[in-house]
Amino acid sequence: MRIAVVTSLFPSSVKPHEGIFALRRWAGMRRRGHEVQVVQPLPWAPPVGRAEWRQMRCIAAQETLDGVRASRPRYLHLPGRALGNARRFARCAERELARTAPFDVLVADYAWPAAMLAPLCARRAWPLVVNGRGSDVLQVAEIPELRAELAAALRLSKGWCAVSEHLVRAMDELAGESRGVLVANGVDAELFAPRDRRTARASLGLGSETTHDAPLVLVVGHLIERKDPLLALEVVARLRASAAPNARLVYVGRGALEGELRAAVASRGCEAWVSLAGEAAPDVLARWYNAADALLLTSRREGRPNVVLEAFASGLPVLATDAGGTAELFAGDARMLARTREPKALAAQLAALLAAPRDSAALRALAQRWGWDSAFVALETLLERARGAAAGATR
Repeated sequence: MRIAVVTSLFPSSVKPHEGIFALRRWAGMRRRGHEVQVVQPLPWAPPVGRAEWRQMRCIAAQETLDGVRASRPRYLHLPGRALGNARRFARCAERELARTAPFDVLVADYAWPAAMLAPLCARRAWPLVVNGRGSDVLQVAEIPELRAELAAALRLSKGWCAVSEHLVRAMDELAGESRGVLVANGVDAELFAPRDRRTARASLGLGSETTHDAPLVLVVGHLIERKDPLLALEVVARLRASAAPNARLVYVGRGALEGELRAAVASRGCEAWVSLAGEAAPDVLARWYNAADALLLTSRREGRPNVVLEAFASGLPVLATDAGGTAELFAGDARMLARTREPKALAAQLAALLAAPRDSAALRALAQRWGWDSAFVALETLLERARGAAAGATR
């Protein structure tokens, strides 16, 4: 198949970790013999001002990553104009698609704003499939004006899919039609695998306190409101006060709350046991999973978190709050799923998990239920159906 992908999240040489999950999916589809082109419209950025604007200006207009060709046309993005911005994003993508290589099916990957292509695709008889990943559906659906537009886009599409059953149900409810399909993310079980903890800690330059038996709690993900990194800080502070006085906390990731988090660490005098490691390349992230004793995920909202799969594949136990499709990954294991956001209770549950960790082989078996091959087959089936439906409609 010739697959065109329109998305607002995709890696670049400037931001190599942003949207890495999308690159993994589409590079995998390319390796299965499909032609894949990605269109990622980006806002025009002024030549002066914020550092993130300067960074955005440096992102290449054309780039190939892991064999996937990405083009990045520019559009006008105005602060506070979410619906207008989404429509301009869609028109920009349409123009780019019209001038590039022909395709058999189009995927709006990361539903909002890419799903706003739906009416444009309907006029051009382009078969469109919408893919939901989390906040692109759940957060958008909380805004009445945007909810109505996303619902209409779904109904105009040839179908939709999502990375969790929870999201599939949310998209079905939004559209008022039961046409959603689960297309889960997989995990690289070769990269993320159990390895020696002491070796991993030494390779990361961790000090003598963490070289041997001091518990290391890991938080991986964007430092943003819906991930609630400040709750993780409070949980580990209570863990140290009650059960593990030498425990350490490491954050891997960046985001809008980084400054607030650093200020909280300083104001509480936690600098000796809290580290902010920044973003990490996949091979370095794998070492962090190997170095840690538990992954802590305190999200308020999730699609189906890849970090849980990566941790399980690495043999690392996880304590995660019950958000979105997270529970679908735990096979009913209540010890690792928290039904509360109360810090004291979370700290007690984390202490119990550290005291009696799960067998690494059993954890790895949980991850291996979600292989890339089955995900690719589900995606191929959906895209073939969409292509066939479009061909039938034009006869």
